Amino acid sequence: MGRRARGRRLQQQQQQRPEGAEDGAEGGGKRGEAGWEGGYPEIVKENKLFEHYYQELKIVPEGEWGRFMDALREPLPATLRITGYKSHAKEILHCLKNKYFKELENLEVDGQKVEVPQPLSWYPEELAWHTNLSRKILRKSPQLERFHRFLVSETESGNISRQEAVSMIPPLLLDVQPHHKILDMCAAPGSKTAQLIEMLHADMNVPFPEGFVIANDVDNKRCYLLVHQAKRLSSPCIMVVNHDASSIPRLMVDVDGRKEVLFYDRILCDVPCSGDGTMRKNIDVWKKWSSLNSLQLHGLQLRIATRGAEQLAEGGRMVYSTCSLNPVEDEAIIASLLEKSEGALELADTSAELPGLKRMPGLTQWKVMTREGQWFADWDEVPRSRHTQIRPTMFPPKDAEKLQAMHLERCLRILPHHQNTGGFFVAVLVKRSSMPWNKRQPKVQGRSAAGRETSELSPAAPAEGPPSDPPELDSQAATGAGDAETTEAAENSENHDNKKDGVCGPPPSKKMKLFGFKEDPFVFIPEDDPLFLPIEKFYALDPSFPRLNLLTRTTEGKKRQLYMVSKELRNVLLNNSERMKVINTGIKVWCRNNSGEDFDCAFRLAQEGIYTLYPFINSRIITVSMEDVKILLTQENPFFRKLSTETYSQAKDMAKGSVVLKYEPDSASPEALQCPIVLCGWRGKASIRTFVPKNERLHYLRMMGLEAPGEKKEGAPPPSEAAAGSVSPEGRLGEELAEEPRGEEAGAPGTTPGSEPPHADTGR
Repeated sequence: MGRRARGRRLQQQQQQRPEGAEDGAEGGGKRGEAGWEGGYPEIVKENKLFEHYYQELKIVPEGEWGRFMDALREPLPATLRITGYKSHAKEILHCLKNKYFKELENLEVDGQKVEVPQPLSWYPEELAWHTNLSRKILRKSPQLERFHRFLVSETESGNISRQEAVSMIPPLLLDVQPHHKILDMCAAPGSKTAQLIEMLHADMNVPFPEGFVIANDVDNKRCYLLVHQAKRLSSPCIMVVNHDASSIPRLMVDVDGRKEVLFYDRILCDVPCSGDGTMRKNIDVWKKWSSLNSLQLHGLQLRIATRGAEQLAEGGRMVYSTCSLNPVEDEAIIASLLEKSEGALELADTSAELPGLKRMPGLTQWKVMTREGQWFADWDEVPRSRHTQIRPTMFPPKDAEKLQAMHLERCLRILPHHQNTGGFFVAVLVKRSSMPWNKRQPKVQGRSAAGRETSELSPAAPAEGPPSDPPELDSQAATGAGDAETTEAAENSENHDNKKDGVCGPPPSKKMKLFGFKEDPFVFIPEDDPLFLPIEKFYALDPSFPRLNLLTRTTEGKKRQLYMVSKELRNVLLNNSERMKVINTGIKVWCRNNSGEDFDCAFRLAQEGIYTLYPFINSRIITVSMEDVKILLTQENPFFRKLSTETYSQAKDMAKGSVVLKYEPDSASPEALQCPIVLCGWRGKASIRTFVPKNERLHYLRMMGLEAPGEKKEGAPPPSEAAAGSVSPEGRLGEELAEEPRGEEAGAPGTTPGSEPPHADTGR
């Protein structure tokens, strides 16, 4: 349509418009009266079918329905969690309570008293808080604006996580210990994964916990969002992979020279769901809710839960959770899984865990409703024409004795009006023995004795599922059987030369369809690589340093960054390069200087991995005072004379190059910062500077009671970063060193292993 034609049409529309119409409201009346706000139609928070369905199922105690519906119509309070494994957690909590919350205590905005954030009563050590402050009100007061900036900055540096209250429950009920091998099956966007990583690092004095987290998601783009979340916690014990959770491959590990199947001690199974418990934040659900959503997701949820149960170690714990209130997605999955397990799984009693959390018991009876509102109480009532939509696993077990033995009341239902949260469902399963289809001897055709031994080690599924298996489980069992064969084939055909070189590339396209961005290979640095010797000598690395865990992301040319993983993840990577698509693992510990050959060591330390690396470094450590830290973080390139005499005496005889700046708290001065700080720095000709990302720098300054200079000017480079382009001649690093670190430490794309491409959705 041309410009003139558009003009004519607009003129005609204006002529036809009723006299009383204003601001685009149709049929007269003002836009506000027509229910418009900001140009968007207001969603009516009503859905009669939703109310009819849940009233019939009696999911809410008698007399509470009105409160339940009122709570669903209210906006969800914002919740934040202080990361528990960082050594600064207590300092951040102290800073929040004694500075920011105190400022809000008697604050009034537009004549209304501001509500101070409150701790979640059931979350340990007051590390989680909720607040009703809206974005609109945060801009109306300098104190609130300061509080908001604090939250944004601390979130970026990984010290605070914005997370819905109910989503914090599953990781807590997993009861994670630092030695546990953990699988997060549907991990994106990664808030629960972050909790799991924190639990692994409960003891900050142990740089490499024995356990690890493998975080999986089926969506390639969401995997990069997951990477962004995990990277904030700087752990060498996290691996992000990209698979369909319902058929996630069975991994192998090397145990004393022989291959064994990897079984997980803890599995988090937070499955895709209809999300009707999230109505308070996803208001589209009011309009789109239908019981059909649950019926369509049931099969996938059951396949994912079954796959998780197969990969769980005996004695291990699996948490199944959804943000749905529908028993078809909740108790029906658990009942079906328990029935098929024939006693291998049982529901754990968690009534004594998380005191203070208000919960409802799981349902033991429910019915199934179609989209049109037709009810079925039993599978026998379902007409044949509905058999593809409604499955027998959606109904409660008929046998009363069997139903009672399942203890479905041990499931947890969280209702929105009880503690001002979203709706949620959680079930904690414990594995007592192998799943029944894993116990049976698989059919073996034309295999050697060695092949049969491998099959016995792998809990492969039989060619036929248990007689009572629904179609979903039949296909799952077949997948399991295929796994054992694939495992053997992969082992027999594996290129041993590649194994020696420590190259773990992406799996070949013939064996697995690759979606999304092609990842660089993970190349472990050989023990005799000449690259490592100058690094070892320069930093006087401890003999216990695990040099075999160092890797790079290139097979050709100069190695620009060195990353580190834990010993256990190295084992997983080396033995499964044919079976899994790894998006990201490892933390950056060293970066090459642009003119590194001019120094004794071509690699400088990276702040991202300094807390992991520091325990192994015995040289180039400068102990600094709190005043020194303030100067180093607020000035571009402070000369030695600006620092304390003790710091100068340590630095004056050091060769130029990368250094560790360590602050140790003084218990005799309680007003001083009471947590240790480790920073990466550079000893120049006559000055010392730090290489610390902006948000981490602001974090340390706030912990010391300083508002960072220039913080209000968003988009302006902080002093430490600006310094990279404007170093004074006297205090110059002397070399073009500053060019490279500026982009890397500021978080430029492509600087972390498997980091998201510039156009990927990082969710910032």
